[in-house]
Amino acid sequence: MIRSMTGFGRATFEDNSRSFIVEIKTVNHRYCDINIRMPKSLISLEDKIRATIQEKIHRGKVDVFITLNTYDKKDVRTIFNESLADSYLGCLKEIKEKYNVKDDISVSLIAKFPDVITLQQNEDDMEELWNSLSIPLKESIGLLVTMREKEGLKLQENIIEKCNRIKSIVDKIEERAALVPVNYKEKLTSRIKELLDDNQVDESRIAMEVAMFADKSCIDEELVRLNSHLIQTQETLNLNEPVGRKLDFIVQEMNREVNTIGSKANDLEISNLALNIKNEIEKIREQIQNIE
Repeated sequence: MIRSMTGFGRATFEDNSRSFIVEIKTVNHRYCDINIRMPKSLISLEDKIRATIQEKIHRGKVDVFITLNTYDKKDVRTIFNESLADSYLGCLKEIKEKYNVKDDISVSLIAKFPDVITLQQNEDDMEELWNSLSIPLKESIGLLVTMREKEGLKLQENIIEKCNRIKSIVDKIEERAALVPVNYKEKLTSRIKELLDDNQVDESRIAMEVAMFADKSCIDEELVRLNSHLIQTQETLNLNEPVGRKLDFIVQEMNREVNTIGSKANDLEISNLALNIKNEIEKIREQIQNIE
């Protein structure tokens, strides 16, 4: 089953000492780009978080938001950054003296500055913390994947519909291609008779010209490959793995064959049909950009 790269998942976990809220959203991206926003106390768990996400998500821009509320403060401690506080205080005094402003420096003011006072998780508790965090993390990933699969099913149905439409146009081109040399021969014979103003036409020379024309305008190989690409597209859609990049390559090859058909056919009707196929291929290409 194919998956869309767009999705969202949210899960929570709570026990007597803490609660977690994990939110994950994904959008289109060429690679798997994971961005995690979480409390500094969880930094040591980042590798585990990334590994857990990459087990289920292989492509897309992944934004992860983790909120931690701690009820039992025994597993965390506060750290006072004295040198940083001294630096902030010195700057405040310098501002006071330079601009002759009121001195309202207080402990609460200094404490509010970034990183003056920070919380640090006790190392002994990190495994327990991971056991709690992994529950909402895996649940949110599961919800995200479910949403991506539902959207992927819609994309699959849409792409198959467009492939069937292309196949019907290819069938028309095959029928038309068989008539192109015949029509060319009729036009060539009529034109020669008109120019010679008599009925003495060299049939062997005409047959040679028609053979050369048929060889130059033959699109049999291109049609065979195009039909093969259509079959390959539908087979790829049924693979149980990320297929976005593979589909993108197949669509490029389909587009290349259609361009060749349009340039070789030497027939207005076939050229118009080829343009219709290119239009459908472009629609498929746009859909594929959202497939994992």
